[in-house]
Amino acid sequence: MIDLHTVATPNGHKISIMLEEVGLAYEVIPYDIFAGQQFTPEFLKLNPNNKLPVIVDHDPIGGGAPYTVFETGAILIYLAEKTGRLLSTEPRARHDTLQWLMWQMAGLGPMHGQAHHFIRYAPGENEYARERYLNEAKRLLGVMERRLGEVAYLAGEYSIADVASWPWVRGTRLISLSLDEYPNLARWFHTIEARPAVERGGSVIDDSIKRRPPSEKVPLNDAQWSTLFGQRQWRAGDGG
Repeated sequence: MIDLHTVATPNGHKISIMLEEVGLAYEVIPYDIFAGQQFTPEFLKLNPNNKLPVIVDHDPIGGGAPYTVFETGAILIYLAEKTGRLLSTEPRARHDTLQWLMWQMAGLGPMHGQAHHFIRYAPGENEYARERYLNEAKRLLGVMERRLGEVAYLAGEYSIADVASWPWVRGTRLISLSLDEYPNLARWFHTIEARPAVERGGSVIDDSIKRRPPSEKVPLNDAQWSTLFGQRQWRAGDGG
């Protein structure tokens, strides 16, 4: 059994999708990040970086005591190696997958996350920041569009690179980006969307992402702002 400490975000859904794809039993432990549950001493023992998701594997690779893994890329590699699924052992295919996984973790997720922040959360207009990150979000979709004009999936075969990227592409509608401009990417997206494991894993905790209006501001009070983006973030672990 795997404990999945998670929240309904693209990063959270990466891991629930992966768990569904590889058929491992798991228990969902949801967190209210607006209330700051990610700062409890118990959670900080699992992830000192106070970010979700995190898994605790009670039947870990190699046996022994339960094993904790944080950072979504590390979790995806761990689950792939545990099950022998979605990460080839053939060297070139494996490294193709790892390259695109690292691309998602270093580019697609962070840059789209910043676009979401300035469009949906940040107060005021912040026109420079909105344009800067929205343009980068579009550029990265263009990278995927070109790649997916050459291959069916990011690494050739369906892999953890696709699992990592798909939830972030799903979120593009929330920042008013349309896949109509990216036909290869749209084909990839809808092909993956139709997978039963993706439908199940992408709806863990809630599936309200499908219903939220595009570019709608998320109202936050002062305490919620501090918890998600402000002083409480950098004071985590020191009693803040």
